[in-house]
Amino acid sequence: MESAGSASLSTPPNSALSNGHAAACDSGKTLTSALPTEDEQQVVPPYWRRHSHQRSDSTFSATLDNHRPTPIRLEDHTEDDSEQSKVLWAKHVTIDHYVIVSGSAPGVGAYVVWNCTVETINGGRMKIRKRYSEFDDLRRDLIRTFPYAEGSLPELPRKSVISKFRPRFLERRKAGLSYFLNCVLLNPEFSSSPVLKEFLFS
Repeated sequence: MESAGSASLSTPPNSALSNGHAAACDSGKTLTSALPTEDEQQVVPPYWRRHSHQRSDSTFSATLDNHRPTPIRLEDHTEDDSEQSKVLWAKHVTIDHYVIVSGSAPGVGAYVVWNCTVETINGGRMKIRKRYSEFDDLRRDLIRTFPYAEGSLPELPRKSVISKFRPRFLERRKAGLSYFLNCVLLNPEFSSSPVLKEFLFS
């Protein structure tokens, strides 16, 4: 069972992390660090797909688009006047890279830490470091708190005992976790909930 991680604000940039993650990374136990190899894709979470303010395409264009991959993009709704939009404080979330931290013995107890950046509407940035189990806990707690909104929460990337440290698997997991975080933080139903605050600041 993976243990809880930590969160830190980017101001100051070198805010203290939880002892577990900081000690593991500072003590030389890091096995490898993967930097992003592709530009971060932008996201339209399910909430904004249901509340889109964009003009609809012509029937002909829409038919053509049905045969093309749907681009993933971020829509800026910070100027919306709705009460729900006003509770939003995050603008975008990225997972910048991951770090594989070794356990107490070679090949035993190793785990992956995901380094994330949350960009706020007012231009600030928040750095958080989380393990997969914490994303799992967040999703479970959100469903428990908002059972009617389960459809707005995408599934997390699958687990794999065999492939869990392979770069290709981790890159797919990074993309899936990034999409999940955007769907949570850019949804006004979740953005100010105590469940999310616990995830970000614990």
